[in-house]
Amino acid sequence: MEEINLFQDTKKFAPLADRVRPTTLDEFVGQTHIIKKGGIIEKAIKNGTLGSCIFYGPPGTGKTTLASIIASSSGAVFKKLNAINSGVGDAKEVISEAKRNLELYGKRTYLLLDECHRWNKAQSDSVLEAIENGSIIFIGSTTENPYTSMTRAIVSRCRIFEFKPLEKNDIKLAILNAIKSPKGLADFDIDIRPDALDYLAFATGGDLRKALNTLEIASTTGKIENGRVIIDKELISECLDEKVMSIDENQYYDMLSAFCKSIRGSDADSALFYAFRLIESGVDPLIIFRRLIAHTSEDIGMANSNAMVVAVSAMTAYQNMGKPEGLIPMTHAIIYACESDKSNSVIIAKNMAEFDAKNLKTVTVPNALKNHPSTNDDGTGMYKYPHDYGGYVYQQYMPKELEGKVYYTPQKNGCEKDMTRKKVFEKDKNNY
Repeated sequence: MEEINLFQDTKKFAPLADRVRPTTLDEFVGQTHIIKKGGIIEKAIKNGTLGSCIFYGPPGTGKTTLASIIASSSGAVFKKLNAINSGVGDAKEVISEAKRNLELYGKRTYLLLDECHRWNKAQSDSVLEAIENGSIIFIGSTTENPYTSMTRAIVSRCRIFEFKPLEKNDIKLAILNAIKSPKGLADFDIDIRPDALDYLAFATGGDLRKALNTLEIASTTGKIENGRVIIDKELISECLDEKVMSIDENQYYDMLSAFCKSIRGSDADSALFYAFRLIESGVDPLIIFRRLIAHTSEDIGMANSNAMVVAVSAMTAYQNMGKPEGLIPMTHAIIYACESDKSNSVIIAKNMAEFDAKNLKTVTVPNALKNHPSTNDDGTGMYKYPHDYGGYVYQQYMPKELEGKVYYTPQKNGCEKDMTRKKVFEKDKNNY
């Protein structure tokens, strides 16, 4: 009688993105700003000395994948929890097992917590001691900025790495690898047309998981020609449930540039045309909103600070309402931005301050401003509490190396034309 195996290999039923997930750093694609060949981070991962960290960034950019590679590279135990459906009890169970593995077998344990921003303070505090004493190595994964969405106690104990949307060429490489991989779609004999490959890599916006999920659907629904599965641009669009973009990549960037420059040029009609032409071509309206919000600071700035408030409110309205009603506040915000007075003083100040911050190697904080002033008088005297002087009093705020440096200069447009800087450069003798 033939023996029947009641247990199936469940891996083959897993989504494509999971089946072809990289298991080594050499297979990992993207995030070269974090993992540079021969760089410190790569060496730390291979040596198992990276320590606790938090990965944050958009979905499908490799956060979970890199966490599992880090654990396997060091021969450690890898445990995974999701903050949405786990709590203190689950964390304590992992920590207890991790302590046993460390004591009995000398094996360390990596705890990957997906959606880590969803844990409250009590839940976060449950792993602090284990992170401190090395019982676990914590890796948090989140789409939210941890500096604003997580408890300071956890953040201060972790290295923070920002993951960025994958580049188009990285997406294309991963797609082609998945098509050829025995763990992926090698059995399907797929012929993906070049324009379909370009479109899939571009339309998924740097989200590799979305690209691979779309490819998997296409591989089972594409037409068969001479035994090969044909995947064309129309099929990819249908699988994405999106309208095929009627403009190519160059036209997309040209129109987006024209939209931005129309805002800067105060031409509401042109800005509206480019915005809706992009949307009609299949572009996500949130891309329009992101550029609009950026330009309310870059090109309008202090001349009319309400422009940013209107733009952010319009985006929130769109996210809550969707199409078509959500495009009404978008139109409102575009017109408001175009018709506002313009000033680029914010971007000038930002660029100048950023340049000095990057290039100035030595910074001497005025003694009066230090958290713990020294007994060595540097000429700045005692700290003056501005409210004791009616709201403003001159004192040296800039580091000694930048004394007298000006980044922000009000322009003569809109709200800025009546604005005067409180900062003065001649010491008021009455204050000393």
